[in-house]
Amino acid sequence: MSSWEQRGDYLVKVSLRCLKGHKTFNLCRSHLVQASQISKGTIYNHFTSEADLIVAVGSAQFEQWLAQAKADDKNYPDPYQRFIFHHCQRLYVILSEQDFVMERVLPNETLLNNCSDIYRQRYLELKAQAYQWNADTMQQIGHVAGFDRLDLVINYLRGALINIDDSRKRFDDPKLYYQFSYALTQLMGHSSKRIPTESVFTHWIAKQSQTEH
Repeated sequence: MSSWEQRGDYLVKVSLRCLKGHKTFNLCRSHLVQASQISKGTIYNHFTSEADLIVAVGSAQFEQWLAQAKADDKNYPDPYQRFIFHHCQRLYVILSEQDFVMERVLPNETLLNNCSDIYRQRYLELKAQAYQWNADTMQQIGHVAGFDRLDLVINYLRGALINIDDSRKRFDDPKLYYQFSYALTQLMGHSSKRIPTESVFTHWIAKQSQTEH
């Protein structure tokens, strides 16, 4: 990785840190000068528009969760468990670490049209990979005829992550993850699946806490 790419990654990490706890993407390139201790000119060379910055941050989140998906492929042989705990993990991180929910601003055609080609192409590539992981995992769980279950689930996830974040739910509430999993299971059309119980989620939450420390 070149020094230019390393600096760009660093600026995105600083951006993610600055956005923690925020409900709107109110971070501008100029804000990064003090936060990163990098000159305004260098920052503006990396991100020629505010759209570049937003889309770059969105791509970074996709990279994070694609890496998590790869780990989940190994950790959860059962595709249903893999799907449920992958998305519960994202919810847990949003609430426990106060990560910004990028679904608040992306996807957005105007932003994507206004950003540089390199950022747009990277974002669309990662978005497609995430979509495919969800599609493949749901296919492994079992096809259910009727509605386009995948789009139903993805639309639910986007709204649920925003709404749960807005309502300031506790990250250590097992009932929250049970209800979240119940909704996902119903939308996938697999009501016969055995949803992880609140007791299972209690142990899972404790394990997350131990991993953090």
